[in-house]
Amino acid sequence: MAGVSMTHVPYKGSAPALADLAGGQVSVMFDTMLSAMPQVKSGRLKALAVTTAQRSGAAPDLPTVAESGVPGYEAVAWSGLLAPARTPPEIVTKLNTEINAILSQPDVRKRFLNDGADPVGGSAEQFSAHINKDVQKWANVARVSGAKVD
Repeated sequence: MAGVSMTHVPYKGSAPALADLAGGQVSVMFDTMLSAMPQVKSGRLKALAVTTAQRSGAAPDLPTVAESGVPGYEAVAWSGLLAPARTPPEIVTKLNTEINAILSQPDVRKRFLNDGADPVGGSAEQFSAHINKDVQKWANVARVSGAKVD
């Protein structure tokens, strides 16, 4: 979106990539807040922006990439709970209800935010729609970028 050309350097996880970033072997890295923020808080790394559409509750002073000059940019690392496709609907509903209740507890929200994650709840249908939208988005990004599986 910004017309920037970068060389992808594959790593076997965030820890060795963060070590190389802090040591100056690489210049920039996209990582989750959970793994990067301890290095930022210690002063070893400088956070430039968050890739979410809105600022993060975990780092409200950090601008978004969109605010930093790339309008419409959003790349979100998310996690969620999935069940086998044939799970009875009443079990999915019960799990969803309980998980949403847990995510709404102030101490749980605080823990997530302290770790750099913004907890979001919602319905199974909303999550399914989110997954489908993300699959389409990243398939298009891969197509437009010319990325190849190797």
